[in-house]
Amino acid sequence: MTNSASQFSPAPRRSWLALAVVLGGMFMALIDATIVNVALPSIRTSLSASESTLSWIISGYALTFGLALIPAGRLGDRFGHKWVYITGLVLFTAASAYCGFAQNEFDIVVGRVLQGLAGGIYVPAVAAFIQLLFQGRERGKAFAIMGSVIGISSALGVISGGLIIQAFGVEQGWRWVFFVNLPIGLIVAFFAVRLLPGGDAHADRSNRMDWLGVAILSAALTAILIPLIQGQQEGWPAWTWWTMAAGVGGVALFGLWQVLFTRRGGSALVPPKLFHHVSFSLGSVLALVYFAGFTSIFFTISIFWQVGLGHTALESGLLTLPFALGTAVFSSQSSKWAAKLGRSVLVIGSVLMVVGLLGIWLIMNNVATADMNNWMFLPFLLIAGAGNGCFLAPNVQFIVATVENSEAGAASGVVQTMQRMGTAIGVAVVGSLIFGAIHKDQIRGPHDYAKMLVTGTTSGMLMAVILVTAALALVFALPRRIQLHGAPAAPVSE
Repeated sequence: MTNSASQFSPAPRRSWLALAVVLGGMFMALIDATIVNVALPSIRTSLSASESTLSWIISGYALTFGLALIPAGRLGDRFGHKWVYITGLVLFTAASAYCGFAQNEFDIVVGRVLQGLAGGIYVPAVAAFIQLLFQGRERGKAFAIMGSVIGISSALGVISGGLIIQAFGVEQGWRWVFFVNLPIGLIVAFFAVRLLPGGDAHADRSNRMDWLGVAILSAALTAILIPLIQGQQEGWPAWTWWTMAAGVGGVALFGLWQVLFTRRGGSALVPPKLFHHVSFSLGSVLALVYFAGFTSIFFTISIFWQVGLGHTALESGLLTLPFALGTAVFSSQSSKWAAKLGRSVLVIGSVLMVVGLLGIWLIMNNVATADMNNWMFLPFLLIAGAGNGCFLAPNVQFIVATVENSEAGAASGVVQTMQRMGTAIGVAVVGSLIFGAIHKDQIRGPHDYAKMLVTGTTSGMLMAVILVTAALALVFALPRRIQLHGAPAAPVSE
């Protein structure tokens, strides 16, 4: 029998070069989700930024990134992905320059929001180009490479930020965290123009864009996020609770509108039929909860190690190096393990994350700050990083496998959006816990402030433990086995 993979011609060298180009841009957008964490204390000092601004710098990026993913993918389907990718990439590069030149809190938050929006515009094109440029086994190999890039970029952000700040100094180093994107963005854009396939032969213009749905969802999620970030600083006045309630109502309104839009023959941003699958609904919650716990730990550790204990940005970055190494090594093998072990690879990954984060919390909660050193945290960060590596690459494929093949593209977009929403909400919630421990009327000096932040970050780490434990429970809603890279799930006997 002839292997079906042999029916496809090998992809030309130009296709692999194009893959390198789009993954280069993707790496830049994903690493910016974490690289800024280590720069937060420097930004706070340089711009006299408030605690809520620090949360906005992370959550604002994640929010707009997530909101842009689905509509950007639809625009690429309608008009071709090349110029959508290049437009987003150029906007991201310009927004990075704006962040680097920021003169106040408003500038840095606006710049980060624009960065996130731009990243959400061009990142969806990466998977689309893999579909267009590769076939058969080579497509699976390309997706595996993309998964490794996701794992490595998410893990290396903090250490990269620490190195940059060490090289350029505390006062200006945080600006170079953004400025380094300029040459990278321009080089990637140049080669994107030359190497990415153009034209709109694959474009689909049969369905109109649901811009009203975009507006409703954006307003609803922003209404939820604003109180979570500002509430602690404002003392939780009545408007925070009313705004949050309005946001929840807006999410319900968005769901109703998706049903009506679909009945009118439109192509909904989030097809309602996806949520007829209970496993997909729980899997979407899994994506949100896991990323809320996973990405918030960088925010927590950076503030704990630098502001709470007085270490440098580079020392903070080096502290998380074991996590980065664990994620990089294990994510490179996770697809192979998923093929052999099925859902168990996600269970193992989640258990390792819980064990690692629980160990970190126990140290933070029980060891005197004067006795703490990075060697205490090393084994637990390595364990957590290994767990993250097992989980990060294959989780989307397992969640998407809960729906029909014809729904896989829309389902993937929903899951990735939920991941970014999880990041935004997780940092907002953890930020409220961290900064809620600060009682300004009790501060008599820097030592008091640092001591309160240690208390707050310890609570923030406990929240991360709780979120990842919830994710572990939700993993069991997914199918036991799937065929990787979008193939249908194998029959499951529960």
